[in-house]
Amino acid sequence: MTGTRAPLGYFWGDDGYALDAAAEELGRRAAAPDGPAPRRWRVRGDATTVEVLAERVGTATLFGEGVLAVVEGPAPLVQSRANRDALLATLGAVAPGNALAFIEVTGERRPDRRATALRELESAVAAAGGEVRQLVAPAEGQMARWILERASERDISLEPAAAELLARKVGAFVREGDVDRSGQGRLAVAELEKLGLYRDGQPVRRDDVELLVPDAIPGSLWGLADAVGGRRTREAATLLERVLATRPEPVVLTVLHRRVRELILVAEARARGEPLPAIAREMKLKEYPARKLWEQAASWRPEELEAALEGLLELDGALKGEGGTSARRRRLAFDLWIADHVARQA
Repeated sequence: MTGTRAPLGYFWGDDGYALDAAAEELGRRAAAPDGPAPRRWRVRGDATTVEVLAERVGTATLFGEGVLAVVEGPAPLVQSRANRDALLATLGAVAPGNALAFIEVTGERRPDRRATALRELESAVAAAGGEVRQLVAPAEGQMARWILERASERDISLEPAAAELLARKVGAFVREGDVDRSGQGRLAVAELEKLGLYRDGQPVRRDDVELLVPDAIPGSLWGLADAVGGRRTREAATLLERVLATRPEPVVLTVLHRRVRELILVAEARARGEPLPAIAREMKLKEYPARKLWEQAASWRPEELEAALEGLLELDGALKGEGGTSARRRRLAFDLWIADHVARQA
């Protein structure tokens, strides 16, 4: 292995693409000069044992490629003191030509809020001479530049406007803190490579992205509000179940109420003949979310929006007045609101 670093790595953060790339780079550095890159063996921490891991990375190769062991989610391997000690001993037993990388996918960006056992493993990797890095997913304006860089690496000609739209399509401009961003980079690269094949050497344009790339729907309150606004009933019901499992019912009601109110304001402005830029300025919104509301409002009749708003007020009153009602019945009340008001009526 070239350089002075040990063939060890601990990579954590919410950028799944960068985490994978960092592990692959570690494997390339562990390869013998002019030799093949190690063969990757990827495993979840809850699907292996310290003994199996030690056997994989502790066996030297006489000929051919080594092994890059990538452990995603190592927490189960450090839950007990005995396992933790055995794993720390394994760090010093990685045979030449092999490499060992730990990947911790987490939305938590403050190191001190992560599990103590994982931080101890990270410190042990650093003390053994390994590489430790936090990798944060690019967001908003950063994602467009990041996509242009990935396009350049792949010799794909991409117009800046196309990069910005692709960033929006994969959800980079969603600001809610409950959005899982770990897959956005992988999704952006997959869509980018698809666009490159489609254009076959020609520049990828904004219209190409609009035609070929679907909107990613994050499992978040924002995704639920967007599905409701777009009257995508089945999607809204699926996201509602996911959101209600992690979010208080009053918060969900507030988000739905705000979206319906926004749609009413946009629909009224459309009826007065106001252009989209003026509506965006009046509501203090950027162009993309304002355009989304503009498009969604077109699928509602004014009386439907008023009925949906009244239905939310009735739902709020019913939930407050039924403190002893089971979670199942409260969930049914939300489902009925979607069926009565979000589904398109004949």
